[in-house]
Amino acid sequence: MTSPDPDSGRFGRSKARFDPLPPWVGPSTRLVHGARRPERNAGAVVPPIYQTSTFHFPAEHSEAEGPGETHLYSRTDNPTLEGPAELIRQLEGGESARLFGSGMGAIVGTVLSLVRSGDEVVAAGGLYGGTTDFLTDLLPRYGIATRALSDVEADTPEARLTNRTRLVLLETPTNPLLRVHDIARWAAECDRVGALLVVDNTFATPINQTPLSLGADLVVQSATKYLGGHADLLAGVAVGPHALVDRIDELGYLGATLDPFAAYLLGRSLKTLALRVERQNANGAAVATAAARHPAIARVHYPGRASRDDESIAARQMRGRGGTLALSLRGGADAADRFLRGLHFVHVASSLGGVESLASIPRQTSHRHLSDAARHAAGIDDGLVRLALGIEDTSDLVRDIIESLDALERTPRAAPL
Repeated sequence: MTSPDPDSGRFGRSKARFDPLPPWVGPSTRLVHGARRPERNAGAVVPPIYQTSTFHFPAEHSEAEGPGETHLYSRTDNPTLEGPAELIRQLEGGESARLFGSGMGAIVGTVLSLVRSGDEVVAAGGLYGGTTDFLTDLLPRYGIATRALSDVEADTPEARLTNRTRLVLLETPTNPLLRVHDIARWAAECDRVGALLVVDNTFATPINQTPLSLGADLVVQSATKYLGGHADLLAGVAVGPHALVDRIDELGYLGATLDPFAAYLLGRSLKTLALRVERQNANGAAVATAAARHPAIARVHYPGRASRDDESIAARQMRGRGGTLALSLRGGADAADRFLRGLHFVHVASSLGGVESLASIPRQTSHRHLSDAARHAAGIDDGLVRLALGIEDTSDLVRDIIESLDALERTPRAAPL
């Protein structure tokens, strides 16, 4: 892995320069001060929104602003995107960052830029349903083979790759069962066969986990989730060495670039990322512990809880376990539906990572396209509820969830129609 260049600060073709920070500053300080360019922003503390589709482009190239500072068109480069891209780049420890209009935009743009007909892609473990559909349904139409591994198979990367494998996409913790997989072990195996390792770091965020430091080649995230953090934007990001991100950037003409206003909102949100994740880590751990003791719960899914091996991996590669967990209710689908109706502070909605707590049923949302047999084989039972906890007071969330579980014990199961 190439060492990061602290002054690169690139989005797309831009090569913006930011005030350098000392290497010893922590993540909260870095998120507030890591993308300062007061001389560019007329002294404004908050960078402006460059809400424009195109830029004045002189007939003769002028390098007065420095190499790469001339902007042409917002589908390929816009100054508003440079700040948030730089902050994410610094947190992940990469050389370059590329922002997209959604997490799926980041995944699709990354994969398509790195593979070609005849290659093999390995989908390792429990990936987001949309990612799985893209890899297994769309890529084979263009001569790119995909092998999807179960969570159990993903525990042994040494037995899973071939000389045809060119890219591995690994999501850890997984969605929705929160399994953890050994990034360093996967990186070593990818190096052995000459494949690239791309890690989806959406659930962990760079506050809790930095895959590049563990040997991954690229990191992708849905910035819609924790990075955005307020359920009011769609965004995605890819981070890694210049050579790979430049290849991704060559597909900028596909049109998945983040728009300036969403980039402004993302930059605003990143300033509080470390604070929000700290509370969400605390809420996740507290709810997981409390729910595990409840008789209505068959199993709690939370990073490190699946097995001793999972706990060993999580302790080694994660600084915090996150605010997302899943509960398998003993009463199946009926109990899951009644549990959701009994919640007061937890909205029933898809997505995760916001300041408000959300609950969803994977069989109805992220994995609704899978057959019943495929879902059950993946360990996604009918009573599984995913909780994405926000920044509410920990005691309030624990009480709300436990009281709704208590109500299941007091209310008889609904009779079939």
